[in-house]
Parts: sequence; C-alpha cells; structure tokens
Amino acid sequence: MEFVKFKILKMKNKLLFLPVIVITVLFLASCGNGTKKDGDTKKDTVVQMNVPAFNADTAYYFVKRQVDFGPRNMGSKAHDNCARYFEQTFKKYTKNVTVQNGRVTTFDGKTFPMQNIIASFNPDNQNRIFICSHWDSRPFADQDPDVKNHTKPIDGANDGASGCGIILELARMLSVSKVKIGVDLIMLDAEDYGQPEKSTYPPKEDTWGLGSQYWSKNPHKPNYQARFGILLDMVGATSATFGKEGFSQYYAPDIVTKVWSAAARSGFGDYFIMDNTNEITDDHYYINTIRKIPTIDIIQQTPTGFNKTWHTLSDNISGIDRATLKAVGQTLVRVIWEE
Repeated sequence: MEFVKFKILKMKNKLLFLPVIVITVLFLASCGNGTKKDGDTKKDTVVQMNVPAFNADTAYYFVKRQVDFGPRNMGSKAHDNCARYFEQTFKKYTKNVTVQNGRVTTFDGKTFPMQNIIASFNPDNQNRIFICSHWDSRPFADQDPDVKNHTKPIDGANDGASGCGIILELARMLSVSKVKIGVDLIMLDAEDYGQPEKSTYPPKEDTWGLGSQYWSKNPHKPNYQARFGILLDMVGATSATFGKEGFSQYYAPDIVTKVWSAAARSGFGDYFIMDNTNEITDDHYYINTIRKIPTIDIIQQTPTGFNKTWHTLSDNISGIDRATLKAVGQTLVRVIWEE
C-alpha cells in the first residue's frame, strides 16, 4: 500500500481480466441508491438487508482504541500494547485465538519481533474464508509535506487501524450471529516498514508485507487453506472509493465480482466503483503468490496514488469516517453471511 510500489511495478490501467458478469454488477450498482454523505451511517436502510447490521460506531471505537496507543511501529511500546489488546479483544469473542510469533529483518538490517494474531470461528469447518489487515503503522512519515517529519512515526488511523477496526467488529458479530462457513480474522504485522523511496540503503526487493510473507510461508495451522481471502487496507477515509485493484483482478477476479456485487446489493455501489486500478504489492500479493489462496485487496486509490494523508502525520483519527467503515463492513457482512 506504499507509493513506491507503483514505481517497482509497471503501471497498468488495463487489466487482464474483465469478467462478463461485471455487466450484471454495473446494473446492480445503478440500482443502488447509497449516495455518500460525510458522517452518514444510515445507508443500510436503502436496501432491505437479510444479514446482520454492521455497527459503524463500534468499528470507529475499535479504530480509535488502536490510535490511542500511539504509533504502532515495530519495536515500540505502543506496538506491544496494541498486540495485547488485539489478543484480549479477540478472546472475548472466540476461544480460538492464535498468536503467531516470529522475527523479521527490515531493509535497514534491523531485526524485530512480530506478531500475527488470528481469531478463528467454526474452526473445524473445512469450508473457510479469511479477512485480513495489517495492524502495524509506518515508522516514518516519509510522504509528509514537512521534511522535518520524515523520520517521525505515524498514527496510521486509516493506513492499518481502519481495517483492523472493521475486523474487530466482525469478530464481535461472529460471536453472536452464526454463519455456515469457517472464518479466520487475521491481523498481519510488519507490513509498513518498507524501504522508503529516497532511502540511502541499497535497493532491496520484498521489503513490504513482512508479516504476510511470514504467514504465507508458515501459516498458523499446518497446510492451512481457505477458498479465498479479502485484505483491507486504507478503508476508513471520508468519501473513499475502492476500485478493482490489478493483482486482485489477476489472481481472484471471481472474488472481486462477488464482493463488488455484494456492495452494490447493499447500497454501496458509490464506494465500490467499477474502475480498474493499479497493481499494489500489498499483503495479498504474497498470499496469492506464496500461499496460493485467491485473495483480493480492498484499498483506496486515487488517480495520482493514495489518500492525501498516506504516510504523513495527518493520518490520524480525524480522517476516519463512520460512513466509509459502514460501507466496507456491511459489504463484508453480506459476503460472509451469504456464503
């Protein structure tokens, strides 16, 4: 989810897959009436729901709890405190919680302990899917307009905490409303310590997504498999829109169609737009290429890159909109409960 990823990869506005079923999704999106209004969380009444209602206020609370710890970059006390918070919160909702401890080495030669934290529901069900997000925050605000801030860690309210806030609310919902399938909720660590664009260190590959690389090679359960996965990244900003990211279209086009259709039928077609967007070397890339599980990325992109707060000190709680959390969360609820 870092802009450097656009530079590592060839930018492609035309993607390899455009399923015929997208015509149906376009029609459904045109039928939706979920017009975005900042702070509006009442769009769930636009379409009659036959699934539980996602609580955006609770998701927002979960986002704020993370941000209140401070920047959660690896090696910090806030990072340790947030890891314990995730574990304790997950254990309120399921007894099946796994803390995967490991060590990763960053582009600058530093070694850090990391923790991927997984909550499982219906653990014996072989028909599984997973939802994931990274929970660490960037240790340097290298995209901040003020160069003096480039060595300071960021709050990462949108870039990390927003996806985790949605996941925690999903965990609460799964604890009280049963589903037919097995669901794993995965908090991935060590995503956002990638090599900065203007780094003085020799260029290295695969410096992003260290936690997902670790999990993909060493899953929390031996031979772990799922039918598909959904990654959340930067899913909480005001008026955010989510196009069809390139690697998602390449590795899991049918899952893209499934999710965008669910969004349209839930009244959120104005968030989940039909534009094809660039490939991003995010956590899902490693899950697709190493673990071979079809996984998509719900991520906000703009024509010039990412949200204006991306990797700046401005990525704080003031930029989080309950309406966007609702749009993403309710879409995922429909996907999960309809499986």
